[in-house]
Amino acid sequence: MRAFCLGLLAVAACAAANAAPADLDRTPVEAVTAQGDAVRLHPNGRWEFVDAEKAAKARELAAQYPENRTRPIDAQGGAFGVGRTIMPGDKDYNRGSLSGKGR
Repeated sequence: MRAFCLGLLAVAACAAANAAPADLDRTPVEAVTAQGDAVRLHPNGRWEFVDAEKAAKARELAAQYPENRTRPIDAQGGAFGVGRTIMPGDKDYNRGSLSGKGR
């Protein structure tokens, strides 16, 4: 029991040490790439070009990849990012239950 309590105390201490302070500065940082392009680095790991023309070209290029497309609001399934997401137009879209009850 003593070992369990010490372990729990150690986990709580680690969690407290890793907690972000409430007054953390969340403003983006301006930086320059190795090629000389000005970019804006966001605290969440995202980055973007400062130049509006280059930013528009980068968004256009990123839109070609399916992993960058957001889930349509009409899609069904995929609770919490787990399972199959059924898009409108799919044969299984809005099919209801297949149990036979309520038909």
